Amino acid sequence: MTGTDPAAHGAPLAPGGPGAPAVSGTTRLYAVLGDPVSQVQAPAMLNPLFARLGTDAVLVPVHVRPGDLDVTVPGLQRVRNLDGLLITVPHKADCLRFADEISPAARLSGSANALRRGPDGRWHADNFDGVGFVRGLRAAGHRPGTATVCVAGAGGAGSAIAVALLLAGARVTVWDTDTARVERLVDRLAPTWPGRVHAADGPVDADIAVNATPLGLRPDDPLPFTPGRLRPGTLVADIVMKPRRTALLAAAEACGLPVHPGAPMLAEQLALYREFFALGDAAGPAAEAAAAGGEPAPAAVGA
Repeated sequence: MTGTDPAAHGAPLAPGGPGAPAVSGTTRLYAVLGDPVSQVQAPAMLNPLFARLGTDAVLVPVHVRPGDLDVTVPGLQRVRNLDGLLITVPHKADCLRFADEISPAARLSGSANALRRGPDGRWHADNFDGVGFVRGLRAAGHRPGTATVCVAGAGGAGSAIAVALLLAGARVTVWDTDTARVERLVDRLAPTWPGRVHAADGPVDADIAVNATPLGLRPDDPLPFTPGRLRPGTLVADIVMKPRRTALLAAAEACGLPVHPGAPMLAEQLALYREFFALGDAAGPAAEAAAAGGEPAPAAVGA
């Protein structure tokens, strides 16, 4: 380093230009893990929040292939200035095994979308996808607690959403192209909610039809289900957040069906992340969105 290097004098650098998080030798690290991560926008919400709170921290995307989790996650957990991980597709179920303590929601869903290091060095896992989704529905004026809901996808996000819907009082049917995964989920949930959770081979009539799969992230993805086959008045919800108006939602609107986009699920999770990572007094999602710069940023499924 030269004598004019600002880092040599303790001045934090903002490598992304104006408005980017300042990073110094004291900065705490957070990472969001996924495959892919190019579409993930959780950093666009959390980094402005860190700045507003005066928290010396930064959240960065980390692209990890499924076969590399066994090396990457334990390695990150050994990084002494890394305090937490957000988990997105397709790692939510697989990352649960890296936690020392698991919340009831994460245990029931069999997946995690957030891990944090405790003061004792132990790692705690939770999953906020489901509660964020249900809160988003309620904020939009819907009543999931009295609804029948058909969920497409029994992966990490779909499992968490099924759990939260059941906790809210809904009757839930889950289907997935991986029938064994659906059966495992229903077998796990049925003892707690007998008669209220079922498996199916495909979409069934319901008040709310949910896409909890990654289908829709890529322009050439097929639709997860055909809205034209749903009964009139079915609310079509998509947890894919980028693009905001997914092909599924566009097709549903063309059929005259009401729709619910994915962005509210992330906006509703921001206060939960604040509490989980002890980032200050949690505020409501509207305040969180404003702190992050206005509109909730689009993001990947669950992150």
